[in-house]
Amino acid sequence: MPVPQSRTSRSKRDKRRGHIKLVQPALSECTNCHALVRPHRVCPECGYYKGVQVVEVDSLD
Repeated sequence: MPVPQSRTSRSKRDKRRGHIKLVQPALSECTNCHALVRPHRVCPECGYYKGVQVVEVDSLD
């Protein structure tokens, strides 16, 4: 059974794990109300998608 000859250094270990990280979500601006929205999704603030209202949103005013 193979056994490592020497201990893996912190530098070598961390280089291998370089792709494991948190990524900030991409955000775009709503064309109707200018709120920040995930791309290709209906705006939760106004219910518009690509300039067309697709969802009726109740306001809590």
